Amino acid sequence: MEQSADIMDSPSAGTCRKFVLWHGLLLTVSLVTFWSPPTSAQLAIVSTAAAEGADVLLRMRDKPPNANIIIWYKGRGANPNRYIAAIVTYKKELGKGPEFSGREIIDNEGSRLIKKVTLKHAGYYTVVVHLQNRIKEIGFGRLRVFEPVIMAILVASNTTATKNKDAVVLTCYTKGISIQWFFNGMNLRLTERMKLSWQSRTLTINPVRREDAGNYQCEASNPITFAYSVPLQLNVKYE
Repeated sequence: MEQSADIMDSPSAGTCRKFVLWHGLLLTVSLVTFWSPPTSAQLAIVSTAAAEGADVLLRMRDKPPNANIIIWYKGRGANPNRYIAAIVTYKKELGKGPEFSGREIIDNEGSRLIKKVTLKHAGYYTVVVHLQNRIKEIGFGRLRVFEPVIMAILVASNTTATKNKDAVVLTCYTKGISIQWFFNGMNLRLTERMKLSWQSRTLTINPVRREDAGNYQCEASNPITFAYSVPLQLNVKYE
């Protein structure tokens, strides 16, 4: 298996030796069962959500204080082909792998900063911490990346409807993953004549009644950002 590794060092006669060192280290990690004495604290990556384009820091929770080497992988498990980066803490020496995107910075504590995160960075990550006496601990975590919700556009099939005769369909166009409806500035209370569809993006009122007249608005959001539509006024007329 071909292994990719690069040491952030000035070119020297020791570069080849360092390559072999990282290659052997990763091979050992992939073959040896991870084990550490039972403890009350379990190593983990703090799962995080971030907006696309932002800087995001992936931190470890309950990291052992005597870590010698910290290795990051993309996905679940220590797959050498998904190796991102590793740091030898006592030497402050960094190794890079095939999943290194050029946006990562590993600090001396082993935390991983991703500059201007993209949707491709989303997913699960694995961190392996090497302790003394060949003891290792492994932790997992998830990074969720969302496109910023910059707008929500509310469109009506008809803004003037006839009482007890017409139906009105309101549609909220947005990239948000969660939709909330408002009527006259308050949370909309659905009646038996109202139906939500298309992941709550569409509100159907059938038939329209007098009490349905007023201002409608939708809010689109994800765990990071949100946006409101411009209020849309529905008028109800009599025959």
